[in-house]
Amino acid sequence: MSSENTSTTDTEGTATHGTEGTTMQGAEGTATHGAEGMAPAASGEMHTSTEAAGHGGGEANFPPFDSSTFPSQLVWLAITFGLFYYLMSKVVLPRIAQTLEQRHDRIASDLAEAERLKGETDEAIAAYEQSLAEARQRANDIAKTTRERVQQSIDAERAEAEAGLVERAAEAEKHIAEVKAKAMGEVDAIATETAEALVTALGGGKVTKAELSKAVSAARG
Repeated sequence: MSSENTSTTDTEGTATHGTEGTTMQGAEGTATHGAEGMAPAASGEMHTSTEAAGHGGGEANFPPFDSSTFPSQLVWLAITFGLFYYLMSKVVLPRIAQTLEQRHDRIASDLAEAERLKGETDEAIAAYEQSLAEARQRANDIAKTTRERVQQSIDAERAEAEAGLVERAAEAEKHIAEVKAKAMGEVDAIATETAEALVTALGGGKVTKAELSKAVSAARG
């Protein structure tokens, strides 16, 4: 019994070990050999494909000009255009419109403010011109009134001076007449006395003063 168990155990161990070793060695050898063998083959195929594309097919087309990619290009173009249109219509254009509207409103507000300021300036200029015209009119009225008052004062003073001169002239004439009358009276008396003295000196007789006065008056007339 012991020998049979030992033999069985050795046989199973050898078989198992041999099987596992063979399987692992075979798998490793196959994998390694396969990988080493396929690498040159793949390299050769790539080289052959490159040479075939370079020599057999001519130059490669530019991808956007390749007719085989037109459908995909059209699809992406439609998608891109749709996205661009959506962005433009929903984001860019509303902002541009809002900016333009704000600028338009600002310009309109500035123009309205400028128009209002212009109106106020015109009103201020008109009020200034009216005030200036009124001031000139008042100055002219004051000057005219002053001239009239001065002229009236001058006329009054002139009239008063002329009246004084007339009165003085009348007084002077009166005084002159009195002096003249007095002088003439004295002249008659002197002439009468002189004639009486001459008559007496010449021995013409006795002559009265009445006769001498009459004679002097007749001679003076």
